[in-house]
Amino acid sequence: MYIPEIELKPQAEIKRFQEGKLQELLQYLSENSAYYQRFFKTHQVDITEIKTLEDLQKIPTTTKDDLQKYNNDFLCVPKNKIIDYLTTSGTAGDPVVFAETENDLQRLAYNEYISFVCATAKPDDIFQLMVTLDRRFMAGMAYYEGIRKLGAGVVRVGPGNPGLQFDTIERIKPTALVTVPSFLLKLIDYAEQHHIDYQNSSIKKAVCIGESLRNEDFSLNTLGQRIKEKWDIELYSTYASTEMGTAFTDCEFGMGGHHHPEMIIVEFLDDEGNPVPPGTPGEVTITTLGVEGMPLLRFKTGDICNHFVDKCKCGRTTTRLGSVIGRKNQMIKYKGTTLYPPALYDVLNDIENVENYMVCISKNTIGTDDIEIKVGTTKPGDVLKKEVKDCFRAKLRVAPDVTFYTPAEILKMQFPEMSRKPITFVDNRN
Repeated sequence: MYIPEIELKPQAEIKRFQEGKLQELLQYLSENSAYYQRFFKTHQVDITEIKTLEDLQKIPTTTKDDLQKYNNDFLCVPKNKIIDYLTTSGTAGDPVVFAETENDLQRLAYNEYISFVCATAKPDDIFQLMVTLDRRFMAGMAYYEGIRKLGAGVVRVGPGNPGLQFDTIERIKPTALVTVPSFLLKLIDYAEQHHIDYQNSSIKKAVCIGESLRNEDFSLNTLGQRIKEKWDIELYSTYASTEMGTAFTDCEFGMGGHHHPEMIIVEFLDDEGNPVPPGTPGEVTITTLGVEGMPLLRFKTGDICNHFVDKCKCGRTTTRLGSVIGRKNQMIKYKGTTLYPPALYDVLNDIENVENYMVCISKNTIGTDDIEIKVGTTKPGDVLKKEVKDCFRAKLRVAPDVTFYTPAEILKMQFPEMSRKPITFVDNRN
């Protein structure tokens, strides 16, 4: 099993390594980025004074608003060096265009290679990709290239279509899946309805994207438990984004996603922009390393996570990232209780007759938040409504409004035209 040497070094040595990479990045940005040239001048940033990771505090952060407003100014290469164009998903605003050079694509493949190895992937594995590979989506392409670099087999099935997924499993005998974890529940339901012996199939593990599988203490959350109870395969969580061009992936011990120091500098900041200690929730703020086309410096992702720095049982000494607690701009204040969407999802995933759902947030006439849970079910009625509300009261102390739809209606809402992943949260407060 290949583990980059830097991931086994003491934290102090990892820090010195990253400080050297930071010097290279600052020089590159000052020479090639129209945005950061202007940014350094406006904020009077002298890059020669930035020597350590602590010195990053002297540089203001970059936000999604900056990327959207000045998108083209982030480009650091002439357009004839761009090999691939892609966009962010747009779930937190208008999609942002990212341009990738040949070196960026190679970097992306390497990142996914070491990430899949982290999730115990081996060259003799065959991966079934249940994710989008088109629609300007980085992740599907990245997984494909990473698996190729690993030397494992890959079959590109794409999302949805449980019948085709199981036909592929029967014909090709893949050993691993790359999928949104909630889709595994749909596969299980399909298999049970069609008498498919999925539990004795060739599948041994799933690398899961886009949704959390674990609680803050690393135990499986409701979604993870429901999958494991039905299908005893190994589940690996990942955390990534287009802006990062990097993934934090579970190892076999499931104690958080491992940081790849060659790829990214990561900070965890409070509301005032100050670093938080390990085990304290903070906003994930990243500085990309080795990106040629559109590198980012102190970019605030909007995701709130814990982080941990003790050595993992797998031998890696790198920082480990906990599950996403929530997105900063998705925080809900409801009847005196602060909530994030993942907490709502966890309740809904535990209710048997809730087949799918959407969480919709709005402002009421007195300016406070309202929550409507749109439930997809074949068994609507007062009994299920009471059960849903009772579950929310028991776990979160509040009971939002509940409306019923058919599962097909919810599915249509979750996947509007050009959507690359299911939309389960709609914020109408703005």
